[in-house]
Amino acid sequence: MNLSIQNCITALQAEFVGYATPATIDAIAIDSRSLQNTATTLFFALVGPNNDAHFYIKDLISKGVQHFVVTHIPEDCQGKANFLVVNNTLVALQQLASYYRSSVNFPIVGITGSNGKTIVKEWLNFLLSPEYTIIRSPKSYNSQVGVPLSVIGINEQHNLGIFEAGISTVSEMEKLEPIIRPTIGILTNIGSAHDEGFANTNEKIKEKLRLFDHSQILIYPKSDAVDALIRPELKTFSWSFYDPSADVFVSQKRMGTNTILNIAQKKEEFDITIPFQDEASIENVVSCVLVLLYLQYDFATIQNRVSQLYPVEMRLKLKDGINNCSLIDDSYSADFQSLKIALDFLESQKQSSKKTVILSDIFQSGLTNDELYARVGQLIIANKISRIIGIGPIISQFKNQFENCVTFETTADFLSQIEQLHFENETILIKGARSFQFEKIVFALEEKTHETVLEINLNAISHNLNFYKSKMKPTTKMMVMVKAFGYGNGGFEIAKLLEHHKVDYLGVAFADEGISLKNAGIQLPIMVLNPESTSFSAIIQHQLEPEIYSIKGLKAFLKIAEQKNLHQFPIHIKLDTGMHRLGFEANTINELITTLKGNQRVVVKSILSHMATSDAEEHQQFSLVQIRLFDELSNQLMRELGIQPIRHILNTSGISNFPQGQFDMVRLGIGLYGVSNDSEEQKYLENVSTLKSVISQIRTIPAGDSVGYGRRFMAEKTTQVATIPIGYADGISRLWGNGVGYVTINKQKASILGSVCMDMLMVDVTGIDCAEGDAVIIFGESPTVIEMAQKTQTIPYEILTSISQRVKRVFYRE
Repeated sequence: MNLSIQNCITALQAEFVGYATPATIDAIAIDSRSLQNTATTLFFALVGPNNDAHFYIKDLISKGVQHFVVTHIPEDCQGKANFLVVNNTLVALQQLASYYRSSVNFPIVGITGSNGKTIVKEWLNFLLSPEYTIIRSPKSYNSQVGVPLSVIGINEQHNLGIFEAGISTVSEMEKLEPIIRPTIGILTNIGSAHDEGFANTNEKIKEKLRLFDHSQILIYPKSDAVDALIRPELKTFSWSFYDPSADVFVSQKRMGTNTILNIAQKKEEFDITIPFQDEASIENVVSCVLVLLYLQYDFATIQNRVSQLYPVEMRLKLKDGINNCSLIDDSYSADFQSLKIALDFLESQKQSSKKTVILSDIFQSGLTNDELYARVGQLIIANKISRIIGIGPIISQFKNQFENCVTFETTADFLSQIEQLHFENETILIKGARSFQFEKIVFALEEKTHETVLEINLNAISHNLNFYKSKMKPTTKMMVMVKAFGYGNGGFEIAKLLEHHKVDYLGVAFADEGISLKNAGIQLPIMVLNPESTSFSAIIQHQLEPEIYSIKGLKAFLKIAEQKNLHQFPIHIKLDTGMHRLGFEANTINELITTLKGNQRVVVKSILSHMATSDAEEHQQFSLVQIRLFDELSNQLMRELGIQPIRHILNTSGISNFPQGQFDMVRLGIGLYGVSNDSEEQKYLENVSTLKSVISQIRTIPAGDSVGYGRRFMAEKTTQVATIPIGYADGISRLWGNGVGYVTINKQKASILGSVCMDMLMVDVTGIDCAEGDAVIIFGESPTVIEMAQKTQTIPYEILTSISQRVKRVFYRE
C-alpha cells in the first residue's frame, strides 16, 4: 500500500494530534499481539463489547508503533505518538478502505452467498493467474473487519482483485459494498447459514444483492427468489441445472470419480471434466466457468484449466510432529497476505521457543522479487523466526535476505536431506504453493498415529469465548476451565489460545495438569481447584495457585509456606453454599478468619463457590439462595480480614442465567467447547470438536448372518457393512451400539450394528454411496455430543472427556 498520514487524515476526516505528519504508512493493523507492528504501521484501536484496544496503545508505543486511529487518547500516551481521533474506529477502518479502493481502476470480482465463497475465490485465483496479477482475500477474510484489511492489501502491480463478503444480519453489506465495489459480481448458493440474522430468506437475498449495487454484471444460479429481487438495470449472466431459460444450462453425468459437465450457452456447448462429484463442488465449478466465459476465455482453455482444479484446504492445522515438534500445516497456499496471517497463528500457538518456517516461492504478490523477499525477510525478523528453510528456485536466489537460512531447489531435494536438518523440539510452519506439494513434507514430519482424529476448531473456541464475554459486564474478569485435558479437547493448545485472548485465569483440577501447562510455557495464572496436600510443594515450586477448601488443608499449606519462608503466596478460598462437595461451610468461617488473620505467608487472591443447579429452571430459587449466601459469607471474610479479593461463583450456565451473580469474575467451562444446557443458547454456539475416522473395510452379508460379538445384530436382508477403526478403548460407549447410535458417512446416517468393540465398530451402509477410505464423522455436527449423551443417558462432559489420549488431536483455524 502507499498511504501517508495526511492521506489518512483526509480520508477519515480525523482530528490529528501528534508531532509529525509527513509519514508513510505501509501496513494497517488491528491486533496488538502481532509481532508485525512497526513504526510504519497505522494501528486502529477497535472497541468490542468486551475488549478495547486503547488499553494496549501504551505497550505498542514502547514497541515502536507511532501511528494510531483512536476514539480518545489514553492519558498516559499524550504526546508520545501520532493520533488520528475519530468517532468510531471500525467505521474509520472501513472508510479508509473505501478511500483506498476508489484509487483502483482495474476489475474487481466480488463474491457473496451462503456457502462456497472461499472455494470460488481460490479456484478463480488458480484459473485466472496465468493472465493476471491477482490480489484476493487471504483465507476467509470476509467480515466487517476482514474485508477492509483485504482490500488495503492492493498494490500498484495488481490488475485483478477477488474479494469475498460475508454478512450475518441486515445493514452489514451496505458497509462492505463501497469497500469492494465489484465490477463483476458472483452470488453463490443461498442456504441456511446465518438465518437467525434475517427475518426471512427474501430479506437475506436482498441484503446480499446490495454488494452488486454498482456492478457491471452479476453471475448467479438462476432462481425465482433471486430474480424477483435483482434491480432491473443490473446485467445478469445466470446458470441452472433445471431451468432452460438460464443463460447457461448445465447437465452432468458421473464418470468414475469424475463428473462430466455439459455447458450449453446459446447455440454453443462443450463438455468439461472435473475431479469432483459432490453437489457443492460442482456448483462452485460452474460459477467459475461462467466467469471465464464472461471474460471470453476459449473453450479449450476452460476445459484444460478446470480439469486441474483441486480441493481447497481453508484451515490452518496444528498437528503433532516427530521428535516433540508441532506442525502448522498451511501446505496449499503461499501468498504474502496469508503468510502474515500464518505467522500470527504461529506466534499464538507456538509450543516451543524455537520457531522454524518452511516456505516455498511466493507467487501473485504484485511486487518485484527484490521487494517481495525484502518484505518477507522483515516479517521473518519481526516474528523472531529461529530458522527458515526455503524451497524453490526464486527464494533460493534471495537466501541472503534471511538469517539462519537453508534453501533447496525442489521439494524432492529437501526430502532427500530431511534427516540432516534435525527437526526437534520446535514449532514448524509449513507454507507452500500447491505446485510444490508440501503435503509430502507434512507427511514426513507428522507423528504417525492411526486414522482416527479429533479435530478441534480454534475459531469456534474463540467465537464461543466471545459469546460468553458478550454476556458479561466490562469489568468482570474471566477464568476458563482447561481441566481434564481441556474437557478432552487438548490442554496446552487451548490454554495457548486463551492466553492469546488475554483471559484472566485458567482453572485445572489437579496440580499435574497445571504443572504441565507451566512447563509448556503458559504464563497465565493457573488455579488448582482440587489440590491434594501432597501436591502443595509442587504447586509452590511451579507458581500455581491452590484452592483451599478446609481448615485441615489451610493449616497444611501454611505449614509448608512457613518452611519455605513464603510471603503472601496467592491462595483461593472455596466456600460451600449448597453444593456440599468441597468448601468452608458457614459454621467454619470464624475458624477460617482466625487462622488467616495476621498471617503474612499467604494472600487470599479470590473467594469462590460453586453453583449446583444454575442450569435448572425448577431450582432457580435454590441458586438465588446460593448467590445470597456466597455474598454474605464472602463479605464477612472481606470485612474481618480487611481484604478485597476477586469473588466468583458463576459457571457456564450461571453466566447466562444469573447475571446478578457475576461479582468480580466468572468461570467458563463446557460452554467454551460449544455445549449449553439451554437449547436456545445452543443455537449461538459453534461446534468445537469433530471426531473423525475412516472406513477400513466394506463387506456384503446375506440375510441370516450376524455382526460382531454375541451376534447381537442379525441381518434380515442383504446388508452392506462398513468397519470403522474406533471403539470403546477410544472412548465410544458400548451403550451407543446395537442400533442406538449412528455415524455420518457422506452426509448420510449409518446405524451402528451390534456391539461396539474395543477398537472397532460396524455400521450399516446399505444404500449409502461410499468406499473404503472414505471419511466417517463419529460426532460433531451430526451426531452431536448432546444427542449422544441423551441417548446413552449421560452428559456431554462425559462424552468429550472419555475420548482416549491415543486419539490424535488436530487443531485448526478456518
